[in-house]
Amino acid sequence: MNATLDTISIAAYFTLRHFRGQTLLPPRDAKARRLKQLGVLNPSSERVRAPWFETGGFFDARDLVQVKYEMLRHVRRDGATKADAATLFGVARPTFYQAEAAFARDGLTGLLPRQRGPKGAHKLTLEVMAFIEQHLAGDSQIHARALARRIEAELGVTVHPRSIERAIARKKKR
Repeated sequence: MNATLDTISIAAYFTLRHFRGQTLLPPRDAKARRLKQLGVLNPSSERVRAPWFETGGFFDARDLVQVKYEMLRHVRRDGATKADAATLFGVARPTFYQAEAAFARDGLTGLLPRQRGPKGAHKLTLEVMAFIEQHLAGDSQIHARALARRIEAELGVTVHPRSIERAIARKKKR
């Protein structure tokens, strides 16, 4: 079945690219769209000045993971200074140090961009969740806004009503 899907995909790709002799979908644009979809499109690819990225082909300055990896490799294998490598690859020095630490910690996956900000409901501790469950058991019709006010008054933690609603939904899902 996969072979059939791959064959169909390849056939569809060439049909779109070469419809009546016209190129409708340049492969470079397709790659840029895919990199953007994956969240690894380099927003400042024009700042990459490493000569091997200027020739095209394998090296693509639009691929943020490849740029960061090659920057780290340039320092480790070629003996470039960190400041020179950061300049050559179009990033700030703090970005170099962050990439270096992430690569040392997580390997190649450490070079993938990460979501910024809180990664979860950090204010909804076990104590806060127990408080919510206790109040829901006593009054299942209580609104999240009222719960948020009670949590702030009694526990001193400010929680957005929508966070409470999501936590209750997650609890019901389990």
